[in-house]
Amino acid sequence: MQISAIARERRHTLLFLDEIRPFSPVHLDTEVDMSGVLAHREEHRDERRLSVVTYVLHAAARVLAAHPEANAAIRGRLRPRVARYGEVAGKVTLDKRIGGRRVVVSAVLPDLQRAELPDIQYQLERYRDGDPVSMPEFAPMLLLQRLPGPIARAAYRRAVRSLARHPRFFGTFAVTSLGHRAVDGFHSVGGTTLTFGIGRITDRAVVRDGGVTGAPVMRLNLTFDHRVIDGAEAADVLTEVKDLLEGYSAEKEKETA
Repeated sequence: MQISAIARERRHTLLFLDEIRPFSPVHLDTEVDMSGVLAHREEHRDERRLSVVTYVLHAAARVLAAHPEANAAIRGRLRPRVARYGEVAGKVTLDKRIGGRRVVVSAVLPDLQRAELPDIQYQLERYRDGDPVSMPEFAPMLLLQRLPGPIARAAYRRAVRSLARHPRFFGTFAVTSLGHRAVDGFHSVGGTTLTFGIGRITDRAVVRDGGVTGAPVMRLNLTFDHRVIDGAEAADVLTEVKDLLEGYSAEKEKETA
């Protein structure tokens, strides 16, 4: 048996998990027929290869812009306060190596309510391909790893607990994906009122026009903070994101008309 201290490279994760303890999670899920998304991506492959995460960010941002009650954050226990934001910012998680250790880091993409698919993809690729050690956006995280534990904890709390700065650190919604592996679905808490979890796309039996056929289907999971919204609002958001994702083929027809 080998016992060791938690690696400094994972300190930001532990601080984050400690900060979100008051979260009151409720989980929903649905299945999305991704035929339209895959067709749309194939048509535009020569311009830029669009990831599934890009489509989910694009669809979710447009839905949240129409649901200001869900595009919000909460702070406080005895006298809780809720901030509702005009900007829709999406947080994504990334699998990186820092100091030779595999860690999860996050990046926030601002103003997604106005961003188009290629713009979102460009931002994702920048974070995906960049080295967190040299990117200025990750400098605060690296500083937390170098500071003594108690000082790092105090600095983290002071930085993230302002509702005004919440979108900068956490976004107003989060998307996390494990679809690159044999994971059909999972639920996660991204520090936001809404967190979407993306599983893999796999062929499943679906009913169309009264008959059974195969289609590429993705499990889309949603974890929401019950302190901020109720299940009916969350169900509306999840359904509308599903409808937008399944409607990209219709958008493709408009673009090529």
